[in-house]
Parts: sequence; C-alpha cells; structure tokens
Amino acid sequence: MKKIEAIVRKSKFEDVKKALYEAGIGWFSYWDITGLGKSTEEQVVRGQIFESHYIQRHMLSIVVRDKNLEKTVNAIMKAARTGEMGDGKIFVSDVEATYRIRTGETGPEALYLKENGEN
Repeated sequence: MKKIEAIVRKSKFEDVKKALYEAGIGWFSYWDITGLGKSTEEQVVRGQIFESHYIQRHMLSIVVRDKNLEKTVNAIMKAARTGEMGDGKIFVSDVEATYRIRTGETGPEALYLKENGEN
C-alpha cells in the first residue's frame, strides 16, 4: 500500500477531485495549507493588488493499493497541471499497516468496502 500526499492549487482542486473519482478513487482527505515559496501570488484586497509569498493550496492525503498508485498519481498530475510555476508537488511513501476500526479488518482489505469491487 502507498500513501500519496499531493499539494495542489486551490483553483485546480475541483478538477483533481473529478479526476480522482474518474480513476476510481472515491475517498481521500484534504485540508487547506499555506506555504512559502519562491513564486508569489497576486491577491486583490479592496481593489488593491498585493503580491504574497504565502501560497494558498490544498493538501490531499490518499492511501491506495499498490496497483492503483500509477493511475492515481497520473490523475492528479494531469488535472493539477497548468504548466506554470507553483503547480504543486506529489509525495509517495510506503504504508506498513492499515486497520478499519469498525470491523477490525487489516491490510488492503481495510481500505475499501468489499461491495465496491477491487479498488
């Protein structure tokens, strides 16, 4: 199993979410994050433009079976890419164990409901 953490532009989040659903990934966590980077973003406040080094993004956290890693990463990359600096990053790490609290299932079977098929 793999854990995918992706940092994407807020403006591309809906595209990424749709691409993940189309790739068969129906569950993930996300939250707002603020980072510092070399690139800047323009923000309009009360009609004035300010450049900000604080970059607003969403962080997605997804745990997938090994067989779903490539299609998940490709879906994020395709949907999040604008070709401009600041499109984001994707990090992949190994997951040693997974437990479903409600049923006590462990391993890859704990990731998805059985009636949803082979995800």
